[in-house]
Amino acid sequence: MNRFKDAEHLLRVAGVFLIGVTAFLLFRAWFVPPSFGQYGHYRADSMKDVAALPVVHAGHEVCESCHSDVLDVKKAGKHAGVNCEACHGPQGKHAEDPGSVKPVLPDTSVLCARCHEANSAKPKGFPAVVTAEHSMGMPCNTCHKPHSPKIVDDDAAKGGKK
Repeated sequence: MNRFKDAEHLLRVAGVFLIGVTAFLLFRAWFVPPSFGQYGHYRADSMKDVAALPVVHAGHEVCESCHSDVLDVKKAGKHAGVNCEACHGPQGKHAEDPGSVKPVLPDTSVLCARCHEANSAKPKGFPAVVTAEHSMGMPCNTCHKPHSPKIVDDDAAKGGKK
């Protein structure tokens, strides 16, 4: 009988464990949608939710079909692999009605720094600059063509007038 003198404590622990498991299962049944895990580790019904969202991006193929002159310049430059909407933002409405929806040109002093501001995480060969020292506050398109970012004007690049 000595062996079972602590049985009451074991029953209490087992009861607390059983209450915890029951609470967990109730919580899971209440908060986790039934479609969770159906196709992997996500909510399968989210595909319907995403499909119901309005389309905001036109896709670079649509941009290139109208702006072939820009495409020719871009193909020859370092930004050939960068899609249009990465810099110009979602252009679905512009593609639907180009006459009434005019895209805003991005501020190159802010936009270019998103990718080209120097930091140690960038690959060694990636063109990165410290914008405060490199451009002295001037927009990047003062000296560079955004679609083919070679230096355009040596005077402008040296801080002179363009």
